[in-house]
Amino acid sequence: MKRQDLDLAIDWAAAEGWNPGLNDADCFAAVDPSGFLIGCLGEEPIASISVVRYSRAFGFLGFYIVRPDQRGRGFGYHLWQAGMDYLGDRTVGLDGVVAQQEKYARSGFVLAHRNVRYGGTPQTEPPRDDRLRQVSPEIMDAILDYDRPFFAAPREAFLRCWLKPDMRSAIAFIEDGTVKGYGVIRACRHGHKIGPLFADSEREADLLFQALASRAKADSVFLDLPEPNQAAVQLAAHYSLSPVFETARMYRGERPDLPLSRTYGISTFELG
Repeated sequence: MKRQDLDLAIDWAAAEGWNPGLNDADCFAAVDPSGFLIGCLGEEPIASISVVRYSRAFGFLGFYIVRPDQRGRGFGYHLWQAGMDYLGDRTVGLDGVVAQQEKYARSGFVLAHRNVRYGGTPQTEPPRDDRLRQVSPEIMDAILDYDRPFFAAPREAFLRCWLKPDMRSAIAFIEDGTVKGYGVIRACRHGHKIGPLFADSEREADLLFQALASRAKADSVFLDLPEPNQAAVQLAAHYSLSPVFETARMYRGERPDLPLSRTYGISTFELG
């Protein structure tokens, strides 16, 4: 893809109801600029896929979309093959929509768990707690270290973009000089989305959620959470969020051992 092609793919994702963020593209491209493919019929773009290489061992697949008027003609499969060739023998993760999960299974992907998007308009006020701090350059390295166990590969380039304060609000919970959680909220096509939201316990997750959701200023808020974390499900319900969308987190290859019990919100369905 060229840069404008990625904007087009994000528009297609919005049309499919994925509700992407308003400023996601640059951070997505920062991970692997070559990992975004566009399928064209002649000169006309008709399909997209992202196949970003996070490391020599792990990649993530997303944005697998064929324009509705060109579906059923095999174009998507050709683009899929090109994407999988690009990823090689890496372990590959994806968040598959319900309609595509059987197809992914036929390509060797195995279900790990459901991710569920919860949405609503929570009534929150900014907590008065000195342990909640805006993520700044001074604590960036500590945030990168904290994030590392939550993802299957290092993702410093992505996070350094994702945590820029001019695009998103990022808040950390720091107690006795130790990071015990952090989260990010960003404006989307509809409302705001929190992601990631990682925390050592329900206490930190709840305070971080309140601090982040209050930034939405009574607008709708969405949280993409792993269903096995029932504390995350209860957190969403406590703030009157309801399920609106779901995906299947699937992997081809060795399944990463991630701390789902401390994962209260994943970063994005598109890049993991």
